[in-house]
Amino acid sequence: MQIAFSLAPVPPFRLDLTAWTIRRRPENLMDRWDGESYRRVLAIGCDAVRVTVTQSGGTTTPVLHVVAAGAPHGVFTEAIIAAAIERLLGIRIDLQPFYRAAQKDARLQELTARYRGVKPPRFPTVFEALVNGIACQQLSLTVGITLLNRLSAACGLGFPSPTGIQYAFPCPKDLAGMTVEKLRPLGFSRNKSRALIELASAVAEERLDLEGLANLSDGEALARLLELRGVGRWTAEYALLRGLGRTNLFPGDDVGARNNLSRWLHLRKPLDYDRVAQVLAKWRQYAGLIYFHLLVTGLEHSGKLAAVAPET
Repeated sequence: MQIAFSLAPVPPFRLDLTAWTIRRRPENLMDRWDGESYRRVLAIGCDAVRVTVTQSGGTTTPVLHVVAAGAPHGVFTEAIIAAAIERLLGIRIDLQPFYRAAQKDARLQELTARYRGVKPPRFPTVFEALVNGIACQQLSLTVGITLLNRLSAACGLGFPSPTGIQYAFPCPKDLAGMTVEKLRPLGFSRNKSRALIELASAVAEERLDLEGLANLSDGEALARLLELRGVGRWTAEYALLRGLGRTNLFPGDDVGARNNLSRWLHLRKPLDYDRVAQVLAKWRQYAGLIYFHLLVTGLEHSGKLAAVAPET
């Protein structure tokens, strides 16, 4: 079955730039961008649903056109898919307060003007954010995403197409059914394998309510996350930003993000965790939004993202 519907993001919005804040690397096989459409496979119950999103109307009057192939019958299916897209693409977030603040700061205004319309994305679940964080610990992002591709192929639902199978991110129950011996050949260390299985089991068995962390303050949620096996400060802050949408947070242990920040501010000395907080102090409430804007600058700087065209 296939369903189609439209969504209207809070303007301004650019699907191309926002898709890259999720994709992060061309090697990402779960979040795909072909220059016109964003594609991801979602696990809805026992079904793999391939969602394709395109944009019309330009940056200032955006309309997203959604086509979901393989969608199961049911009155709530469209609502489930729409909620996932709203979260993935940040389409309900109003960035006008951020833009107004940028008008008072030349450096920030230059950054926001160039990438106007990029929204802060969130993974569909906090669980996925944590698994991403654990997988990428102490590795390059490219290697971490390669491990996540393998993990999805090993235990995620697959959607067949003429160009091959695209996999959904594994559900907790699917990952909980794996063993250390099965994860090790995928490239995960023994410690990471244990951490992933333990996390997935706790969520699948409803002993751990990760989505409930949304009701806690940043400090309380951070403390809860740090109690989990394999979760350190970087992974916890990463999950708060990319899983819970705490856009006031900039993961200060993120080496790539620190490099992007240092390049933007033209700093001579390397940044450490404390120094990141110091240089972002005057923009504290928008630190996470700066993180995502700088992610796009880093992709453009490295040549992974084609030169950004002006907004329309």
